[in-house]
Amino acid sequence: MSLFMTEDFLLDSEFARRLYHDYAQAQPIFDYHCHLPPQQIADNYRFQNLYDIWLKGDHYKWRAMRANGVAEAFCTGEASDREKFAAWARTVPHTIGNPLYHWTHLELRRPFGITDILLSEKTAETIWQRCNELLAQEAFSARGIMQQMNVRMAGTTDDPTDDLQHHRKLAEDHSFNIKVLPSWRPDKAFNIEAETFLPWLQQLERVADVSVQRFADLQQALTKRLDYFAAHGCKVSDHALDVVCYAGADETTLDTILARRLQGQLPTEQEIAQFKSAVLVWLGSEYARRGWVQQYHIGALRNNNRLQYQRLGPDVGFDSINDRPLAEPLARLLDAQNQNNALPKTILYCLNPRDNEVLATMAGNFQGEGEPGKMQFGSAWWFNDQLDGMQRQMTQLAQIGLLSRFVGMLTDSRSFLSYTRHEYFRRLLCQMIGQWVARGEAPADEALLGQMVENICFNNARDYFGIELGNPT
Repeated sequence: MSLFMTEDFLLDSEFARRLYHDYAQAQPIFDYHCHLPPQQIADNYRFQNLYDIWLKGDHYKWRAMRANGVAEAFCTGEASDREKFAAWARTVPHTIGNPLYHWTHLELRRPFGITDILLSEKTAETIWQRCNELLAQEAFSARGIMQQMNVRMAGTTDDPTDDLQHHRKLAEDHSFNIKVLPSWRPDKAFNIEAETFLPWLQQLERVADVSVQRFADLQQALTKRLDYFAAHGCKVSDHALDVVCYAGADETTLDTILARRLQGQLPTEQEIAQFKSAVLVWLGSEYARRGWVQQYHIGALRNNNRLQYQRLGPDVGFDSINDRPLAEPLARLLDAQNQNNALPKTILYCLNPRDNEVLATMAGNFQGEGEPGKMQFGSAWWFNDQLDGMQRQMTQLAQIGLLSRFVGMLTDSRSFLSYTRHEYFRRLLCQMIGQWVARGEAPADEALLGQMVENICFNNARDYFGIELGNPT
């Protein structure tokens, strides 16, 4: 019987253990997509307690707590921080088999060093006190934790109307050696059917100093903001394509669609597809011109519980997997960008695992000469971010594409403790390759496979995004 979560956790062969401990473990973290608040990094935020850093804003944990019958007051409601933590501690023993059980104890191990007890109702007070004592130390501030976890780059997620003041502050602070850069997230620019579209457009007009009446005006306003983001070091975009659609339209049609929306009329399904397609194709050409990477996160079904959405708003754990077809419209969207040699480096993520092979094969249609891994099948995302999901994603990528060119893991998280997900991923990667060696499916060439592991953990992402990093201290 194996012990729980030893230093060889998940590593079931000697070759896998060597790959992890000698090649993967010490690699820096290039976290090219996350949702960390840049203000907390700029201000070097000091967390008030374990709830503040660990549970606040974590919809993964809230979903588990709700499934355990915990009242909403202890998730997003008015209960005290200590009471919310206690509710989580009571839930944790029920999460065995869920990745949250592993994540929870990895996050207690690193950076808190808690290896002698597991979280439960009985141990909650001890863990609360031990972690809070550490959080009072400088090494456990927002920046301190990033440095402890060997982060070299973090890409936040930012709306085109953001002023990026916190990124500017970070760029001017030469005492902090971790690169923190904005990522362009223009969803509100192409979701013309959303109730947020018109208020957001007014915001865009103010910050860009452009009156948007025609499609060309929208392009002008977005161009000014793209320039602004580029001046602040941005090289990455991200898009939530909950439903992939594609339809062509000329500029006159786009002007008409926009004019009607400005008058308060909702567009038809065809008009939505036409407008979104035009914005995305044009944005793709801008990214290609600037040498940016575009990311498409595909297939979320959001805000399903209308009652809770009305009470609590979005992004609080009431989203699930969508099952809309995506192969044909995605092919047309990428092909439209590729027609004019204006398809940028692109990472495709799917939330529905049935679409893994769709994205893996789609990426192979549009690879670029002289650009290894230009089109990426991105890491297992959200509900797939667990052992089975990550193994399937990497297995299918290896079978259909080139795992050796994979840009690897990202946190996609709002928590400073989520960097242990990179450890989780790296352990699984080494285990998987070790199993190939054990079965005679890969050569027992430690130098070859060790270099492959190092590349997937860090080097590939560093080279792919082309972001100059500061010297590590």
